[in-house]
Amino acid sequence: MAPGLDVFEELAEAAFAALPEAFRELARDVVIRIEDFPDDDTLDAMECETPFDLLGLFHGNGLAQGGGIRWTGQMPNLVFLYRRPILDYWADHEETLGSLITHVLVHEIGHHFGLSDADMEEIERQAGQDDATG
Repeated sequence: MAPGLDVFEELAEAAFAALPEAFRELARDVVIRIEDFPDDDTLDAMECETPFDLLGLFHGNGLAQGGGIRWTGQMPNLVFLYRRPILDYWADHEETLGSLITHVLVHEIGHHFGLSDADMEEIERQAGQDDATG
């Protein structure tokens, strides 16, 4: 049985906690939200053909966009993890659900903080080591 929103939220919190401390510090003000699917406006903006096309999305101003200092009235940076598309992807691949959630989380935060794909792969590798040892 597929995990519900509450369990999925716990998996996301565990994935975030397993990330390297320096990365978590960069993302300390990012709010992680779990939703079943992206809303229609997001699907249109991202030019998605189906609601299953988008696994996650960063919304806000990362450090790479000059968002290191918050101004009055600025909304927090958000990372959306879309449960149903992630579960659909998970069902078709060999990856564990926890590692898939970690991948989407790192990817969504990482690009908006100016990290390269290689940087993000290293963060995921470190998170996997921490998970295996702790």
